[in-house]
Amino acid sequence: MIQSAALASEADFVFAIIGAWRFWPEKMRQMNVILDKYGSISASSYAIDTCVFKLETRHGMWAAQPQIMPKSISKKKRAIGVVAFRYFTEVKDRFTYLLPKREGDEPPAILH
Repeated sequence: MIQSAALASEADFVFAIIGAWRFWPEKMRQMNVILDKYGSISASSYAIDTCVFKLETRHGMWAAQPQIMPKSISKKKRAIGVVAFRYFTEVKDRFTYLLPKREGDEPPAILH
């Protein structure tokens, strides 16, 4: 559906915001044990609430995964932490390659 919309609008980029969870870095070694015990990252007590920002252009893929933190004492209000985009050369998931290829497109190359 996203790829169809990008094709119909002749988009030059696709920007996606996706809700996600991740483990604390020190728990990554125990990832399989935790997943066996809880069944998913979100069900475990080691989950960090995050979101993923993905920008796909004809020059490649940039992504950021900032933490989502509670804002003050409210359980409903939340704030997004520091967003730092990184360029990725090899990314594979269901939200990748959403921008349709155009005739004559060259392989992605980072712009400076």
